[in-house]
Parts: sequence; structure tokens; C-alpha cells
Amino acid sequence: MQLLHTMLRVGNLQRSIDFYTQVLGMQLLRTTQRPDQKYDLAFVGYGKNPEHAEIELTYNYGVESYDIGTAFGHIAIGVPDVAATCAAVREKASALGGAITREPGPVKGGTTMIAFITDPDGYKIELIQRGA
Repeated sequence: MQLLHTMLRVGNLQRSIDFYTQVLGMQLLRTTQRPDQKYDLAFVGYGKNPEHAEIELTYNYGVESYDIGTAFGHIAIGVPDVAATCAAVREKASALGGAITREPGPVKGGTTMIAFITDPDGYKIELIQRGA
């Protein structure tokens, strides 16, 4: 078995594509338009399946926001330097949406450096420092 993708419903597809590609450095891998079914898809990630998991951004026509609920936690992304990534997010997110919700620092009870950000739709993304 292999994790292929995670789907997130978004209120503005282009805004979300811009956030994930311009703020988080992912690639737009492919798009699909389904006007008869009233939805569009965009797949983003750091590489394509099957080598990398992807995020499927789903825009349902006419729906601008969703209640995320309490069951969803977050997406985790490994980064080489949490503080530098947060600085880049802070610079770019003002124009593209998203925010830092937990500044860089060690995880509670440990030493791993983490931070949390949100995307323009409010989904939480944990940044975890990996390597030097």
C-alpha cells in the first residue's frame, strides 16, 4: 500500500494553487475541469505519484468556504530550516493568503523544531525541521 494523495476542498482554486506553489514551493502537477459535474481539480506536490504523495485541491462551483471541523488535524511538511521557511511564508503569505499560527520553536516536550501555518482556506500545515 502507498499514500497517494490528500484531498482538500478549497473556496478559490487559483488562490490555493498560488499559495501551495508560490509560498510552499510545490509544483502544479496537473489540473482537471469537470464543468458538467461542477468541480475543478488541481494536484500539487513536490513530485508526482508514485514516488511522492500529492495534495488534491478540489473546487466545487459556487462554494467559497467550508467548515473544516474538528476531526482534521494538519498536513506535515519537512523543511531544512523552519525559521527560514516561516520568514519566506511571512513575506509571501500577505499577498497570497495564509498565516503563521505557531512561531518556530521546539515541539512541546522535545527538541524537534516545528512551526504551524494555515493556508488561505484555514487548513493547518505543520513545518518540521529535517536535516541541517
